[in-house]
Amino acid sequence: MKTIAVIPARMGSTRFPGKPIAQILGRPMIEHIYKRVAMSKSLHATYIATCDEAIREVAEGFGAPVIMTSDIHQRASDRVAEAVVYLDADLIVMVQGDEPMTHPDMIDAAVAPFKTDPKLGCVNLVRKIDQEADYLDPNTIKVVMNQNLDALYMSRRPIPTLAKTGFADTAVYKQVCIIPFRRSTLFEYTKLPPTPLEQLESIDMLRLLEHGLQVKMVPTEYNTQAVDTEADLQRVAELMKTDPLISRY
Repeated sequence: MKTIAVIPARMGSTRFPGKPIAQILGRPMIEHIYKRVAMSKSLHATYIATCDEAIREVAEGFGAPVIMTSDIHQRASDRVAEAVVYLDADLIVMVQGDEPMTHPDMIDAAVAPFKTDPKLGCVNLVRKIDQEADYLDPNTIKVVMNQNLDALYMSRRPIPTLAKTGFADTAVYKQVCIIPFRRSTLFEYTKLPPTPLEQLESIDMLRLLEHGLQVKMVPTEYNTQAVDTEADLQRVAELMKTDPLISRY
């Protein structure tokens, strides 16, 4: 299967405008993401998809191929679908443009299930939440799953409830935004009408779930930190100071 990655990025984040080109350890965040994703042995190519000239200029400055898209998209998945219309690929891995701690092994793990399940259309990585502050943080997307590790629901609110237990006694999980789509599923996504819960929560995957489609969750042990705020940026900068991957790019 020909597999490519697309990193959607835009300047107009409501929580942190301009964050794709914000500096982490002397490099724009989008550069960290691109170079780490491109290390994956599962990928044939990696692209950045954006509607902003500022991001294009920065990305081309460090050698990334850029696909310009419309500025009307509300969902990153729709932006990625537009970007790959004329690209040859069986699997498209969407890596959100706010995941600078992505490890290439995470890409490999996310695409692995497609090799054995021809009906599988979409996978998300998921990780156990270690800190209660992250469980309470609306910027962290929480996931509840069935016994087969298929997503049941995702929310920015703390789920599941801890009414009968404490945080330390309950396994709670977060979405990690490395999301491979089979090509047909990605284009099906764009044709589905946006759904009420998707719009309320501002979570792409709820469009698939509300239309009754499967989203398979694959656990990862890599402890990444998405950047949603300037405070997150500082937190990530501290965490990445000792990251051995940086020496490889």
